Formats: sequence, structure tokens, C-alpha cells
Amino acid sequence: MDQDAGQSTRKAAGDGEPLVPEDVLAAFRRHLGAERNRSEHTVRAYLGDITAMSRSLRDAGVVDLADITLADLRTWLGSLSEEGAASSTIARRSAAVRTFLRWATQTGHIPSDPSLRLGAPRKGRHLPGVLKKGEAADLMELAAVAADDDDPVHLRNRAVLELLYASGMRVGELTGLDVDDLDLPGHVARVLGKGAKERTVPFGAPAAEALHAWLAHGRPRLVTVESGPALFLGRRGRRVDQRQVRTVVHDLLAHLPEAADLGPHGLRHSAATHLLEGGADLRTVQEMLGHASLATTQIYTHVSVDRLRAAYRQAHPRA
Repeated sequence: MDQDAGQSTRKAAGDGEPLVPEDVLAAFRRHLGAERNRSEHTVRAYLGDITAMSRSLRDAGVVDLADITLADLRTWLGSLSEEGAASSTIARRSAAVRTFLRWATQTGHIPSDPSLRLGAPRKGRHLPGVLKKGEAADLMELAAVAADDDDPVHLRNRAVLELLYASGMRVGELTGLDVDDLDLPGHVARVLGKGAKERTVPFGAPAAEALHAWLAHGRPRLVTVESGPALFLGRRGRRVDQRQVRTVVHDLLAHLPEAADLGPHGLRHSAATHLLEGGADLRTVQEMLGHASLATTQIYTHVSVDRLRAAYRQAHPRA
């Protein structure tokens, strides 16, 4: 059979069953959740990427999971690039497909892994947005002033902002905190991070003061039978969610027109940058942030160097 005939056969056969059967996709979901301990967000993203790959290759005429070739995968990724997909999106989809096909090979769903030599564009190292130290101080002052009205939610908001900036924890880690995860006298919190890895993070006196005010005068007025051990609560007494925290950060930053419009992750970036600018070493910041790789933490050194260059260009007469 010549090449044109082969391609015609593939296309003609592409109208049958899904390229990745539902039971295989369900088994991969269980693998990601139970064996790889991936978060629900990551699992959804991976399954979406596998479904996109499956749909595209099936439309191109691939009729069976075992028929996927390296050329098919490269063509698919190339089409994403032509459609204007960001390099980070292509890199993530490539990683998801490699993970899936490696698992499919190990579990006997396909005889060999076609993605072994599959490359992907390197993700750009974008400098994260951060607050200046003065802007961070102004933000905390705004939260403190708002909390003076003794509204329990405003007391909570102040404690949330102080803890996010003091510890550099992720917003999902913060919303997952229970009361017993705090050691107020010791100024540390026990955090459950990515991959269910537990770490201890410190926080300073201002955060401890805000947390004490919340626990003494705010949380007791919101707690209900549905609250459980959750540290931070919404007005109805349920555990606060990430969306609520993002809204709090955005709304308060809106009162600082010169500051960047950042979310909770921007406070994490700011904490890391200010720690390094203050003399903390990379490995200490890596441990505090819960980064698996030191390379991830190193991006914050680029932020500091970028600021240094900007200040030099502005101030030095021979810049």
C-alpha cells in the first residue's frame, strides 16, 4: 500500500470508537490521583490534554491507541503552535501526553511508548509580578485599618493577608489550614503542600498578632456546626475558599493605584523576593516555599537582579 492510500485508510477509519477508551482514561485518572498523588486541578488538566490529543489524532485518522506514532505527536504539537498556543501550554500538553503514554506502556495498554523522543518548547521564565516593600507595608496597613471596625470578616482578611505575605504559602495551602496547624507562640504553621508534602513555615509578630485577633474576636462569631477545624471561615461559617481570598487581595490592592494588581500568588512572589533581597539564602527560601527544585526558586534572584538593573539605569550617570 502506498503512503497516500495508507493515509486515506487512516482517515476513513477515524470515525469509530474514541482513540482513548473511557475505561483507560478512568484508570489513568485513578493512577494520577491514588498513585501519583496529583491534585484534582492537575488531574483535570492532564485529562483535558489527553482528550484534546485523542480528538485531534482521531480526526487525523488514527484509529487505535497503539497506532500513535512519534510523527503523529509532533504533528499535533506543531498544529498547536500554528494555532497560536503559548509555549507553556504546548509544554504542559507534551508533558501530560508523555506521562499518559508511559503509563499506558507500563500497564500493557500499548506495546511501546511513541513519546520517548518527543520534545517540547521550553517554557519562558517570566518574571513574576511583585510588590515593593513599601507597597506591601501599605497593603498590610490598609487591612489593619479595615479591621478596626471589628467586623469578623475584616479581622479574617487582615490575618489572611499577613499570613500570606509573612509565610509565602500558596493560597490553596492557606485555605486548607486548620486551627491546630498553627503554633502561635512559636510563630510557625504546619502546611500541607503539593504532593501532600508537609512542611513548617515561619511567620512574624505582625502576622501572629493578626491571627490572635482573628481567633479571639473573629472566628468565634462566624463558627457554625459546618466549620469543623477550618482556620479561616466565610460569613456563613464554612471554610473560606480560594476565590474569596483572591477577591480580598484584589479589592485591597485596588486602593493602592501605584501597586501592581496581584492576587495571592503575587504576595507569595513578593515574600520570596523580599527575603532574598534581605539576605536569605536560596535553599532557605526553597524550603519555606516548598519548591521541589532549587531552579524554581532561582527565578526570584532574576527579579532582584532585574530591579537592580532598573535602578542602575535610572540612577547612574554612565548607565
